[in-house]
Amino acid sequence: MNIKQAYLGMIKAFPGGWDAMAAALGFSRDGLENRIYERKGQDLHVQTALQMQSFSGTTLFAQAVATAAGGTFLKLPEVGEVCNEDIATKFHELYAELGELSVEFQAATKDGEVDKRERERLNAIVDRMHKTMDELRTLTFRVYCHETAASVRERKERTHG
Repeated sequence: MNIKQAYLGMIKAFPGGWDAMAAALGFSRDGLENRIYERKGQDLHVQTALQMQSFSGTTLFAQAVATAAGGTFLKLPEVGEVCNEDIATKFHELYAELGELSVEFQAATKDGEVDKRERERLNAIVDRMHKTMDELRTLTFRVYCHETAASVRERKERTHG
């Protein structure tokens, strides 16, 4: 997903679409379209894109930025919502993905060559494994690094309490 697709997805996800998103941002529909499609020398500022993301209840802008930087976006869970069972589940997911990679590797290399389609499948599995490992690391630190958990709780209390 590229940035423009993220903008369009956020507009589509917002109840009322273009007209409602434009009004929520304080623009006319033409003004919003000019910014999205970069017409008349206009563009969309990062802060406006973040507002659109918030209004739409999505993470599309963050995902598009992460993709453009060669990464993936990982939404962090709330500390109170995570337990050791969740971490164990992530380990099981990782084991399953490793098994899937092993099977796919054997099939892809049995003829002595990895073609484009096989390479794409291997990369897709490895990318999923990286995401699972990032989630596993994040969950572990959020639950077991007391500094991290405490700072998240304090920040949450300041903003909600």
